[in-house]
Amino acid sequence: MDRRLVGSVAATLTMVLAAGCGGGSAADGKVELSLGLFSDFGYDKLIEEYQASHSNIKIEQRKVKMEQHNTQLATQLAGGRGAADIVALEEGVVSQFRASKDKFVNLAEYGAKDLKDQWAGWKWNQGTADNGEFVLGLGTDMGSLGLCYRRDLFEAAKLPTDRAEVAKLWPTWADYAKVADQFSAATPNVKFVDTGRNVYKAILDQTEEGYFAAKDDSYIAEKNDKVKTAFETAAALGTKQQTGALEPFSQDWNVALKQGSFATTTCPAWALALIKAGAGDAAAGKWDVTTAPGGGGNWGGSFLAIPKQGKHPKEAYELAKWLTAPEQQKRIFKETGNLPSQPKVYQDAEVQATVNDYFNKAPVGQIFATSAESLKPTYRGTKDSKVGPVFGTALTRVEQGKQSAADAWTQALKEAADAAK
Repeated sequence: MDRRLVGSVAATLTMVLAAGCGGGSAADGKVELSLGLFSDFGYDKLIEEYQASHSNIKIEQRKVKMEQHNTQLATQLAGGRGAADIVALEEGVVSQFRASKDKFVNLAEYGAKDLKDQWAGWKWNQGTADNGEFVLGLGTDMGSLGLCYRRDLFEAAKLPTDRAEVAKLWPTWADYAKVADQFSAATPNVKFVDTGRNVYKAILDQTEEGYFAAKDDSYIAEKNDKVKTAFETAAALGTKQQTGALEPFSQDWNVALKQGSFATTTCPAWALALIKAGAGDAAAGKWDVTTAPGGGGNWGGSFLAIPKQGKHPKEAYELAKWLTAPEQQKRIFKETGNLPSQPKVYQDAEVQATVNDYFNKAPVGQIFATSAESLKPTYRGTKDSKVGPVFGTALTRVEQGKQSAADAWTQALKEAADAAK
């Protein structure tokens, strides 16, 4: 799940202290296991079921915002205490924690390599190190990319509303920008897209390399034309004031959804639940989903890893293995919309036939599974999570009219180079 569910669901999540202890043995003799998550992974019912069939296991979920989760986990690993028995690692920071693999259990020791063929090859590889000999985590969902749009706002702008016809409008991101011009000319009081930051990220997530080179993890952003092209495309939307300049998934973003003040947003599978929660019942049927410009991409998705400091690694592994098994991935998709990262599951006839009533009965199973089939994930450098926000902040300055696109790019390059050191 990047970047996933970082704001709107946070108020409902259980907050825990960074110094909280890992699992142990309860007074009743049960093995206590804790699960450190940064959003709702759809595990509530599954955990109840697991506990019912494993009478010796007691499971606690710790849920906090993603940024807090990552910061806490880094501190807990460095200090040697406080981490949950099983922790979620979002794909944008897996490379960061892979560099600290000595702090984690090698799941290969418990037979994880035998499960390799369950996952899409790229997903499995993201969760491993040492040429696959070290298995850091088992994959949960993935963030297969789509494009969500408001049918009523497109109709007001005299644009097609049928999802197949809308997809034909923007085979490329350059075409998407042209549609933005048409939309803005017809409906100047409505923004075409929520934020240039999401456009930038979607474009970049369709490239095999972004800020760092896959061969040696060297910093390449300043000489990677694809980074510059993505930035310029998103910045142009901001310069023309065609974006809402919104913090993704923030309270302001939710308000804008309710008000219908923007017409499109990039949407990985997991984002549909956020849009529905933010826009509310009044917008049911007004939103729709189609394919994203430029083909498939991946935004988000996570892994379940096991810190060494836990007292029950074998039991923790068995739980992580069960939660990420095909049967559970399918159930989670049906309940939450989180797209499975296992081909057997996302190619399943029932999954492919899934429609989303809120999004005008969009065939989301087919749309996101098709996107997954063409997906080529971007290489994440060890310091990707430090460099990426620099460019997002630069785009916000452009959107807010505080800086020209050229000056924002120049400043971002300098700050990013410092962050990459």
